[in-house]
Formats: sequence, structure tokens, C-alpha cells
Amino acid sequence: MGTVPAQLRRVPGLGFYKLLGSGFDFGLRPNLQRYGFLASWADEAAAQAFFAGHPVWQAYQQRSQELWTAYLAPLQAHGLWDGQAPFPASADGATPAPDAPVAVLTRASIRPLRAWSFWRAVPPVSRTVAAAPGLLAAIGLGELPVVRQATFSLWESGRLMQQYAYGAQHEGRHRDVVRRTRQEGWYSEELFARFAVRRTEGLWDGRNPLPLG
Repeated sequence: MGTVPAQLRRVPGLGFYKLLGSGFDFGLRPNLQRYGFLASWADEAAAQAFFAGHPVWQAYQQRSQELWTAYLAPLQAHGLWDGQAPFPASADGATPAPDAPVAVLTRASIRPLRAWSFWRAVPPVSRTVAAAPGLLAAIGLGELPVVRQATFSLWESGRLMQQYAYGAQHEGRHRDVVRRTRQEGWYSEELFARFAVRRTEGLWDGRNPLPLG
């Protein structure tokens, strides 16, 4: 992963991108077998050309037991990542039907002196996410261990995602964490983004959790 950024900077049509590690159960224990590649593209043709034949991606394919790819269109985003707003909503990301599938990305740069408070709050929330109706897949990701963290989740529908985030069953834990992030100043930078899922390819844990065309 450390040698790839110089090559990615020369990929036609590739805009913002991140190479991400992962952890077990959204926690601190690293998962050295699972990684994420997040990227925004000038258009879908540029993305397809990269995945079809670029040496970087071919090398990843040769070393992988599974690959899963989702093509997403930004619906809503607020906040920054490295001082950038990388996911502006576009015309083709117009508001979908409430029962259409969505993906959600959250990320934060955690202040070092607040890291202990943050990580103590993670386990109860991660347990409720795992049991949430409509959740198809989820993973905790990291740009740097402990202090630069992200999550990606895939939902059967925007309605069920909203029900988890703001419904009465989970609102206590969720709202408490949101409140504490503001009151205790956990983050120096954060971003939330929601996406329409256009199509998906490949396998995640032996299956495609959302087999769209």
C-alpha cells in the first residue's frame, strides 16, 4: 500500500482516493486480511478502465481471495476529509425512493487526547449496528491506526438506515455519542456521506450482499 499512491496520482480520471486498512468489529484490533480502496472518478468509464486493466488493481486482484466493488452516486455529504469536500452531490444522485438501497460513509480525525473516550464509546454502538434491521454489510476502516478512522455500511433501504440512526430503539446510544462528540470535542475533522448504490460486483464474505445489475 505504501508504494501505490505515486502510481495512483497518474491514473486518468481518478480524483480523491484513500487506501484504508480495517479492524475487527469496528475495534482497535487490526484485520490484516481486509482492505478498502475509496475513490471518486471523473466518470464511470474512467473507473471501469482502471478496474479492468491497471497494473495496481491487477496486482491487488492477484493477491486477493475476494474483491467487492460498489459504484455509488453521492446523495448528501457534509464535513471535510484532509480539508476537502470530496463527494459533491450530482444530478444523477437525485434523491432516490425511500426503499432504494443506500451506502453510508463516516470518517473522523480523532484528537489524540480524546482517543480513549472515543474508543470506549465504540463497542455499545457497534453492537447495535450489527443487529440493525436492513443492514447488509458494514466494516470499520482506518487511514491511520487509532486516530484516523472511518466506517462504511450498506443498507437495504434509506428508510431502514434512518430508522436505525434516529429510531427510538437506538436513539439513546446514537444521540448520546453525537452529543459527546460535540461537547467533548473528539474530532479535529469529520465527514458524513450518503450514497445511492448504482451497481455492485464481486463477493463480500462469500456473497454479494446487494446483487444489483
